[in-house]
Amino acid sequence: MMQTNEIQKRFSTIETSVQQIKQAIQSQKNIPQDLKECVQQLDQQTGQAKQALQSKDENRIVQCVDDLEQTSDRAKQSISQSQDVDDNLRQAVIQAHSELSSLKHQLH
Repeated sequence: MMQTNEIQKRFSTIETSVQQIKQAIQSQKNIPQDLKECVQQLDQQTGQAKQALQSKDENRIVQCVDDLEQTSDRAKQSISQSQDVDDNLRQAVIQAHSELSSLKHQLH
């Protein structure tokens, strides 16, 4: 498994991306409900992942990253099906998904 401090650095970038997505959603209208739900779930899951990182429980960390990646995949699908989504939001979701996918593959 990767070093905990490396995972924490990567996770910090992911957490920033999730916060950017939350802000972008709040400033836009006509956001698909599924995307809103995914973002709420991502926000909750980042909190759980932070706790897992603090506990240094490798299995829990891997599970949290897997869950986050799966939720970001749903968000990415929701973005691809919506024409009303701003490009900045679209890019933020794609970036978060890319980061999570990369981290997931490095943990496995």
